[in-house]
Amino acid sequence: MQVTDRSQAPTDIRSDLGAIFISLELSSSIWLITSLSPGGGEKMSKRGMPAGDTCGLLTRFSELRQKAFARTGKSFPIIVIQEAGLDGFWIHRALQEEGIESHVVDPASIATSRRRRRAKTDRIDGEVLLRTLMAYKRGEPRVCAMVREPTPEEEDRRRLCRERKVLTNERVLHVNRIKGLLFAQGVSDYEPLRRDRRRRLDELRTGDGRALPKHLKAQIGRELDRLELLLEQIKAVETERDALLAAQQIAARAPAAMLLEIRGIGPEFAAVLSSEGLFRHFDNRRQVASYAGLAPTPWQSGSVAREQGVSKAGNPRLRTMLVQLAWLWLRHQPQSALALWFEERVRRNGGRRKKTTIVALARKLLVALWKYVTAGIVIEGAVMKIG
Repeated sequence: MQVTDRSQAPTDIRSDLGAIFISLELSSSIWLITSLSPGGGEKMSKRGMPAGDTCGLLTRFSELRQKAFARTGKSFPIIVIQEAGLDGFWIHRALQEEGIESHVVDPASIATSRRRRRAKTDRIDGEVLLRTLMAYKRGEPRVCAMVREPTPEEEDRRRLCRERKVLTNERVLHVNRIKGLLFAQGVSDYEPLRRDRRRRLDELRTGDGRALPKHLKAQIGRELDRLELLLEQIKAVETERDALLAAQQIAARAPAAMLLEIRGIGPEFAAVLSSEGLFRHFDNRRQVASYAGLAPTPWQSGSVAREQGVSKAGNPRLRTMLVQLAWLWLRHQPQSALALWFEERVRRNGGRRKKTTIVALARKLLVALWKYVTAGIVIEGAVMKIG
């Protein structure tokens, strides 16, 4: 067997860079800037600066551009990448206002070492981000998933639904705490959400016939104070949400207004669907399901092929709400094609795997609602609200 001769010279790294590539590794205290410039010998430069110093960041960009011009005699554009995280999109928007090409990447989409113990530092992460950006600009398929940032108006609009979810979770905590304190005294029929909660608290007796202890009653009273404040805030948020939906109903074929026409979809579902998912542009149904984390995840290797379930890599708020809506869809739209498909699938499984099938129904329902708000295709067999 004849072996082809190999060149003794190492393969050169590509040096014809057409831009200055920069990655930003952001933290609450330090921003690490990793850059690769034309004419720099393919050596990555790293520079740290205090977090939040946008003026210093732009100054550093200007220095890199001047150095590249001094080495090559050409002026190069700057391309920046950062991970989606706690900093949101304000840095990305600030860079775009300065005419700088900026990208925000989903950190979970970047390939990493699969070793059990892998080295991880800000310097290593900065280099990985930079290589990912260069591969993305070369057009390599599926090297990463770039995030499409929402507009400031879209980002602000979804605050209402998210704040309401936080407030309702806090309400559940206070209600459960009050019930737990009273259950330890033998009281199991007290409902903190009733309007007569204060009067009922004064009338309560312990399981052995005593009046509530003084300090326990005072603690529950303070819990009720916080609970009543939460109820007022929830009501205020719902009023703002309803006003926003009313304004969208006036607009021509707004997604939220169209969703409210379907029986079984109320203000909260319509607001979450429109603000968390259906306001975006999707090219196909798989992109819709993937954004909600409802796309299937196959596992295939050789003769082994199995399904791992949904990816759960998308918007968790949208995914949770869709599963809830799928259960309600069976109740309010029993004669629709989607509900009949669910019943047939469960029947074939002998009444088993309802939870798995409801997730599949949630995926189908999301795609059907996306077609409805974008193309006006009404879900087969769905009943619309009258008036």
